Amino acid sequence: MFSSAYLAGLGTGAGLIVAIGAQNAFVLRQGLQRNHVGAVVLVCILADICLILLGVTGMGLAVQQHPGLLQWLCYAGAMFLAAYAVLALWRAWRGESGLQPVDDGAGSRGRVVLACLGFTLLNPHVYLDTVVLLGSLSTQYDGDGHWAFAAGASTASVLWFLSLGYGARVLLPVFRSPVAWRAFDVAVAAFMLTLALLLLVHR
Repeated sequence: MFSSAYLAGLGTGAGLIVAIGAQNAFVLRQGLQRNHVGAVVLVCILADICLILLGVTGMGLAVQQHPGLLQWLCYAGAMFLAAYAVLALWRAWRGESGLQPVDDGAGSRGRVVLACLGFTLLNPHVYLDTVVLLGSLSTQYDGDGHWAFAAGASTASVLWFLSLGYGARVLLPVFRSPVAWRAFDVAVAAFMLTLALLLLVHR
């Protein structure tokens, strides 16, 4: 029972986390730029694990009972994504992206962590996926199986964000070209704007 619940959690968590999203695009960019990758990966992993545990402990029902909160998150998330899209277009226009870290100072790290938290916590779908969906699915298992499912989903998060953040170096040869960086930032901006509009349309 334990192993089957763990594998079920691992598979379900991977299916939800690996889907392309604003958070993943942000982690990929930080990995390519080698800018505070460890901090970004750690924030994403810890946030996911906390949300998964909230779902498993029954908080999913509370989220469902407060649709107003999710609606507020839709507006806040849309504004955040739109602002980031504008910044990405600005970088593309000025050609400011590159492979060198922006700044190793505490201020830069703080800004990166705050941006990462924004992509993670201002996305209403993360609560529906981790807290509500994973929390609901975990109720199929009793006793230790309940926690094994959560452990499997958490493992998927750890493996994915480590692979995405540190595996981005495989693409470094492509992004040695300023043109590639500009194209990447334009694509990110278009993606963020699309997500922002979808949040507003489906709120």
